[in-house]
Amino acid sequence: MENAIHVENLVKKYGNFEAVKGISFDVRKGELFAFLGPNGAGKSTTINILVTVLKPTSGIVYVAGHDVVREKLQVRQRIGVVFQDPSLDSRLTVEDNLKIHGYVYGIYGRELQKRMDEVLDIVELKGVKKRLVKHLSGGMRRRLEIARGLMHTPQVLFLDEPTTGLDPQNRAKIWDYVENIRTTGTTVFFSTHYMDEAEYADRVAIMDHGKILALDTPDALKKGIGGNMIVIGVKKDKTDSVLEKLKQMGFTPHKANDGKIWIPVSDTASTIPQLFSALGDVITEVDIRIPTLNDVFLTLTGRELRDDESSPEKFVPMRFRR
Repeated sequence: MENAIHVENLVKKYGNFEAVKGISFDVRKGELFAFLGPNGAGKSTTINILVTVLKPTSGIVYVAGHDVVREKLQVRQRIGVVFQDPSLDSRLTVEDNLKIHGYVYGIYGRELQKRMDEVLDIVELKGVKKRLVKHLSGGMRRRLEIARGLMHTPQVLFLDEPTTGLDPQNRAKIWDYVENIRTTGTTVFFSTHYMDEAEYADRVAIMDHGKILALDTPDALKKGIGGNMIVIGVKKDKTDSVLEKLKQMGFTPHKANDGKIWIPVSDTASTIPQLFSALGDVITEVDIRIPTLNDVFLTLTGRELRDDESSPEKFVPMRFRR
């Protein structure tokens, strides 16, 4: 198959609850592909199906050229996985955790030692290979899990929320290592609810409530909602009437969590005077915002995808306040 992953009309149900609702997508060989969405969107469920932990209710799923239902063993031999929850043996050393993984995949002797040195070099842990895992920091443990997932030279590496719980410095390091992994030709599929992390991807699938709402490059997704985003604050008792007025004017406004109104526009210079002409003293604040993936999510769902560890919002230097 030309693609590393092929998914067609994938459905996963738990009783009457449909966690994944007929999604379809392809991941190209050598691509860095992201699932972006909030917790509960269906990201981890989909990954668990791709790595053969869960069986799909229906649909067609191929990973590394093999069917995840009929050819589980062949799929598992060709993938590496870093699950969201920790899975290292903290009573063993770094080296021992890697050795056990190597044995499972039939790697022994000099080849085993060579692979351990290679993957520990990638994640900068070679100097602590004799240390017990329980004495490693959270960031070092996560890096070790990535190294373990690479031991058998997988065709596809899955990272499910790989930086959850890490500080910003360790999060940045993880993505440096992922970039190094890409140079080997490995396909990397990751899920995240951090907007800044999704920016690393070649393509992003925005997922919510079990559905893929949009799939494209980060730049194309942002361009798709307009040239810029105008964010206005209005008097508290006027929000609903302003939203209705803006819709009548042909805009597609959205109310953010902080009560402000976001308006995607293609021409800020002509739109701002138009807003003041129509709304007058109701406006209390205006910001011009460069579109982000959070804006894309807001436009698609009507709500924000925000997290305290996301990148700071980017505003152009122009600002008006009253």
